Amino acid sequence: MHENLFQPLTMGAIDAPNRIVMAPLTRGRADVPGVVPNPMMATYYRQRASAGLIISEATGISVEGSGWPAAPGVWSQEQVEGWKAVTRAVHDEGGRIVLQLWHMGRLVHPDFLDGAPPVSASATTAPGHAHTYDGRKDYEPARALSIEDIARVVEDYRKAAQNAKDAGFDGVQLHGANGYLVDQFLRDGTNHRDDEYGGSPENRARFLREVLSALVDVWGAERVGLRLSPNGETQGCDDSDPAATFAAAANVAQSLGIAFLELRQPGPDGTFGSTDVPKQDDLIRKIYTGPLILNSDYSPQEASSDVASGRCDAVSFGRPFISNPDLPQRIAQGADLAPNKGVPQSWYGSGPEGYVDYPTLQEEQVSA
Repeated sequence: MHENLFQPLTMGAIDAPNRIVMAPLTRGRADVPGVVPNPMMATYYRQRASAGLIISEATGISVEGSGWPAAPGVWSQEQVEGWKAVTRAVHDEGGRIVLQLWHMGRLVHPDFLDGAPPVSASATTAPGHAHTYDGRKDYEPARALSIEDIARVVEDYRKAAQNAKDAGFDGVQLHGANGYLVDQFLRDGTNHRDDEYGGSPENRARFLREVLSALVDVWGAERVGLRLSPNGETQGCDDSDPAATFAAAANVAQSLGIAFLELRQPGPDGTFGSTDVPKQDDLIRKIYTGPLILNSDYSPQEASSDVASGRCDAVSFGRPFISNPDLPQRIAQGADLAPNKGVPQSWYGSGPEGYVDYPTLQEEQVSA
């Protein structure tokens, strides 16, 4: 079934055998302290290696940018060694995996920073609560990054990209979505700057351009991707003119010639965030001519339809990959997709339950 999802796709230097991408999924299984990838994580990714491309869970580029309990990092040599086992496991199964690089900006609670304030484009405070090792706590005010700070953070991204290369990944994806630091610069609801990083959409996209350029310096454009969330509010991050803002972001991606662009676009009935703000993929498709991946609440039927129509080149699936490690095979055979058990408790846990214990279709058939 859905033969068009099983056509190969070239994304820069990455050759995907199918168009079913595994979306980035925060799972909170790294070893602490140190948030180091472990053998259980290698098993998890190996089980899902049949994806056309795996985009790893969001991975902190620095202590400053990391604020989710047990989410892995890529700033230390110990972390690099942990990731080597993950990439080796995926490659041994014939898969491809890129590392998603993450700075959470104002969404890092001071508990993760020895009491220091988080950083952002401007001095703002995120709404709601942060998840910390001591439970949920109110977000606290961020300080605005200085020009010198911005240059330092860009270098943190560059170092993380080199560490990802040393760890054996096939490329990197910049997390520019979901209200995190890059998004905080892009949107005028969180970027109140009056210097060269604020004001016009092009100025607000300057930080995005500098970070992507640093990643391209390390990897070449043919192994760098970008994730954006161009419609609607996310974690208190919003914009008064999404079309103008994300046209500027798309122009950055196009001018640098990056390998792929992924868009998370919830709709009014979204199951993990919802919005009535129109989706921007049609506008972005006219600007960015490389491979476009769409994401958010797709069924296999909807994915097949959008790839067949040319609306996108591939679709990334998130939660379906949690409980269906062999998701491409299930889609190909028209099999029922397994539901996520213990939702959402098993999404962010410390053990194997709800993480590496989901059976494949073949295992289900043998035990039936």
